[in-house]
Amino acid sequence: MSRSSIRYFVLLLVCLGVATLSADTPEENDARVAHARQVLRVFADALVAELKWALEHGGPADAVKVCHVVAPEIAKDLSDQYHWDIGRTSLRTRNPKNNPDAWERDVLNTFENRKREGESIAGLEYYEETKDSFRYMKAIPTKGLCLTCHGNNIPPEVQAKLDKYYPEDKATGFQVGDIRGAFTLIQRQ
Repeated sequence: MSRSSIRYFVLLLVCLGVATLSADTPEENDARVAHARQVLRVFADALVAELKWALEHGGPADAVKVCHVVAPEIAKDLSDQYHWDIGRTSLRTRNPKNNPDAWERDVLNTFENRKREGESIAGLEYYEETKDSFRYMKAIPTKGLCLTCHGNNIPPEVQAKLDKYYPEDKATGFQVGDIRGAFTLIQRQ
């Protein structure tokens, strides 16, 4: 082998080595997905506990305040603790601050297509590594209790709170079994 061939071969090996070091292995992605699921479970459990408490002690109108005030606080605390940006988004948002970015919109549309093809909402999740982050989304199914604030027949006292906190609300008219939106998590690299 000539000297220039050896140099080329060594350079090729170095480049391949650097590319391999910068790419996540399937095991690293599996670990990130498992961690995202864990963080999401903690967030969802905390949010549901707050919503149940508000419903039991003040009724549905108080639950609206939980979503408006407490949910962002829980997300911030957990984001700081676990080093993930945690949020909720939808194709029909209640709060414009939660409007999906282009990547999230694509994933939400994919979730809708997968649901139409018969896939269970409970299993709808997606993750992807981008050049500057690792992103994870999990669909939120609409359940019966959700309809109190997200359905067609919203009680007047709840509607009054929604109008107060969310004048640009588009998150109504859902039915049980619809995709209400998704949890979205981002881990910056």
